[in-house]
Amino acid sequence: MQHDPAPGLRVLEDRLHEALERLQEPGTAWVPPMAAPGGGVVLDVAILGAGMAGLAAGFALKREGVSRVTLFDPAPEGSEGPWATYARMRTLRSPKQLAGPALGLDDLTFRAWFEAQHGAAAWEALGKIPTGMWMDYLRWYRRVAGLDVRSGVGVARIVPEGALFRLALSDGGVAFARHVVLATGRDGLGGPRLLPGFLPEWRGRFWAHSADAIDFAALAGRHVVVVGAGASAFDNAAAALEAGCRRLTMLLRRAALPRVNSGKSMEGRGFWHGWHALPAEWRWRLMLSVERRQTPPPHESVRRVAAHANAMLLTGAGVQGVARAGDALVLETPRGPVRAEFVILGTGFLQDAALRPELAAVAGEIRLWRDAYVPPPDEADAALGLNPWLDEGFAFTEREPGRAPHLARLHCFNFAATLSHGKVTGDVPAISVGAQRLARAICTRLLAADIAAHAARHAAFNEPEITGDEWPGVVL
Repeated sequence: MQHDPAPGLRVLEDRLHEALERLQEPGTAWVPPMAAPGGGVVLDVAILGAGMAGLAAGFALKREGVSRVTLFDPAPEGSEGPWATYARMRTLRSPKQLAGPALGLDDLTFRAWFEAQHGAAAWEALGKIPTGMWMDYLRWYRRVAGLDVRSGVGVARIVPEGALFRLALSDGGVAFARHVVLATGRDGLGGPRLLPGFLPEWRGRFWAHSADAIDFAALAGRHVVVVGAGASAFDNAAAALEAGCRRLTMLLRRAALPRVNSGKSMEGRGFWHGWHALPAEWRWRLMLSVERRQTPPPHESVRRVAAHANAMLLTGAGVQGVARAGDALVLETPRGPVRAEFVILGTGFLQDAALRPELAAVAGEIRLWRDAYVPPPDEADAALGLNPWLDEGFAFTEREPGRAPHLARLHCFNFAATLSHGKVTGDVPAISVGAQRLARAICTRLLAADIAAHAARHAAFNEPEITGDEWPGVVL
């Protein structure tokens, strides 16, 4: 695809190129090539997902001289990640000034990209970043990073074969990689959290999860019920209202909306860099506190819904059962039955590797937090226990030591890494910290695996530094 950037962006891209040249980046390729079974070259790293996390991880590896890196994403080019699909908020929650996936390069920040096109005054006047604009920035990031992205191609299955992983691709092809990174977002190690009674055969006609493709225009004139009261629930409720639904009811099982985003108290570089080194009991206790206190929706999302007179919030109304009644569903709640012509489940995601078909060959080998840590009874939480127990390089660890060494080359760089590593794998503030940590860990493991080849290259190295004619009359 040809690109002709605006004059301001051309200047910015020239500056970025000069900065990388001064840093001598990308580094010289140093990983020895490996032949794939049946011919071709093995990828040093395959990254599943080309959203923000995948792009940051890919560029961090490229800058370190790991050259054979390919990103696979089932979405069409330009639609990777949630921003152009199920992220239905108008703006990002994160403040505009955060560096995001810039990896320490100020000319790669959203601010630099925005000011290059609109100027400093427009930046000062900008509130939060519009969601569509953030997606445009990521499209630009992908282009200037020069990454190898295979859009429209997912990975259907990951199978370890000796020192390699065989990747069965959704287009029928096969790729081989030494390391695999799962940069697969919020549901990257599980799937949507669904409620009992919402039958699969009703999906699309009577109900949908907030991450589904939803035809909001078809909801015009209907009574829509949204279950949940987090950010995605409110944003989907707003989308239904703006599409002209007749009535909107939100069901919240709590007595009131949470008001405090307690996770914000754990932002900052100390938490970014030090979380993984904390004792397990502190990581569990802090994450459990965030889960129990819950994260409130952004106030902009609440106001977006509250602006409609036909919207209603029912608290203390958790769904206890569901039944079909003709062309509607009836939800049983402590506040009485609620009849819905369409239901949207804003119920978040589960982390459970057993739900991922691409991980079927390895899911049973993965050590989970419930295998590694037993909390006190008052801190028990089955959902948290399903999170993977990751090592310092985001790699899965073995449930039975010595049985699955290939897991040290399979890296979980998605939301499921949060309990092990903190918020460095999916949120805007610390994504660069996570990507750089991941890249350095992979470099360390690639070097160790190839040390014999590097030693042989060292032994054969014969490039003279002194030619013998530097000191006339003296034999050197």
